[in-house]
Amino acid sequence: MQPVLEIENLRTSFMTSSGEVQAVRGVSFSVDKGEILGIVGESGSGKSVTSMSVLRLLADTAVIKEGSSIRFEGQEMTSLTKKQLRAIRGEKIAMIFQDPMSSLNPLIPVGKQVEEMIREHHPEKGKEELKRAALELFEKVRIPEPERRYKSYPHEFSGGMRQRVMIAMALANKPDLLIADEPTTALDVTIQDQILHQLRELDKEYGTSIIFITHDLGVVAELCDRVVVMYGGLVMEEAMIDDLFDHPAHPYTMGLLASMPDLEQDKSVRLTPIPGSPPDMTNPPAGCPFAPRCPYARNLCAAELPDFVETGERHRSRCFLQYPDAPADGNNPFAHTSGK
Repeated sequence: MQPVLEIENLRTSFMTSSGEVQAVRGVSFSVDKGEILGIVGESGSGKSVTSMSVLRLLADTAVIKEGSSIRFEGQEMTSLTKKQLRAIRGEKIAMIFQDPMSSLNPLIPVGKQVEEMIREHHPEKGKEELKRAALELFEKVRIPEPERRYKSYPHEFSGGMRQRVMIAMALANKPDLLIADEPTTALDVTIQDQILHQLRELDKEYGTSIIFITHDLGVVAELCDRVVVMYGGLVMEEAMIDDLFDHPAHPYTMGLLASMPDLEQDKSVRLTPIPGSPPDMTNPPAGCPFAPRCPYARNLCAAELPDFVETGERHRSRCFLQYPDAPADGNNPFAHTSGK
């Protein structure tokens, strides 16, 4: 079965007064039909720019470099005109952003905004049909009293309810792919759990593929089938969700996991943060971008960028420690997987 989305060697840069910011430097992955794929990484890792590149929702200073490929249902997206992209946005591919308040029009009732999303791609629908569709969507995303809330303005909703409105808008045309860019970051834990539950239900009901972007591995564990770990504009590791948590193969992934709080852990044991800072993307390193922060880095890591090594079924890691000829010393946590 052909993947819904295939990204190959995506390179996206921003041309600034300080020079070229190489935000994404050769990212490749795919998303299967009905799959929920998590993209995780620190701020500045390139995960949001990767998602924005799919629909070219980028600043005017952004450039998707030649040789990049983004194929949606077999169609090359990088060569589409603005008019062709508009026909896909909201119809075939929809997005949910982190801050719904900046995405919703404060002067228009939310029901009308949902209607507009449908009308944009289905101008033949009449007034009553549009309203009925909007109310059905409000019920679907569990907005209470949909008839009354249909006439409400964004400021009359809580943060969680505004995000439900955004989900309703995203699902208005039953897209094949939904991109959710940190949609639960500003919400409290209870509301966050409700939104995640909502996305899981919608994935099952519609068979919609979802890309869920976050910095929170806990959220990824709860929602996703597979995960891509990004750092320094590159994919560092990719694996099925259980395999990633049980057998992390990259030091960066291990660092993220070590910094996660656990309800069952000894409360006297401090979390282990990753020391150092992300690389300067105006002058990205020649080797592994994580090498300056990596406790297992060799001289080679700073000089060359490693290729991917398959460490298991649908599990790959960009790390020299996974190479068959990697030095297996006592401090190498990957010695048992070397040669796979």
